[in-house]
Amino acid sequence: MATTSDLLLDAFDRVRETVHGLLDDLPEERLAEPPAEGANTVAWLVWHLTRVLDTHVADAFDRDVVWTADGWADRFGLPFPASAHGYGMDYADVLAVCASAADLRGYFDATATLVDDALRGVTDADLDRVVDEDWDPPVTLGVRLVSAINDATQHVGQAAYAAGILTRR
Repeated sequence: MATTSDLLLDAFDRVRETVHGLLDDLPEERLAEPPAEGANTVAWLVWHLTRVLDTHVADAFDRDVVWTADGWADRFGLPFPASAHGYGMDYADVLAVCASAADLRGYFDATATLVDDALRGVTDADLDRVVDEDWDPPVTLGVRLVSAINDATQHVGQAAYAAGILTRR
């Protein structure tokens, strides 16, 4: 019988498989190329979905954010504050995310390790724990994890769509 932890890990693992496939299949020089004027790039989408996973899971489980704790912010050298995660960015900001497949994969994999470690052993009872009291109603762990899964699957799907357009040009 699958546990809550098993289901959550499986959902996030599917995102990992898709991210790896994108980074394996799309030529590196096309990662930061928009599929259309004004559209998000694959590099930005992978970076953004990883930043959101990183911050949501780290905050919910009282862990360090991989982006800053493991030096990824310095390695990427983006022209934004280290706290930036993509919300509210304009097109110029999207185009500024020029990262190698190796760096995108490395940061994603480091974040996936954080996610895997945090989710191992999560039970049904854990899902009701309040993780953010700044909302009305307060956000529970279950709501935060569903939000993170939703965000990650939407953005990895957008990245796959963008990559598909780029490879057919």
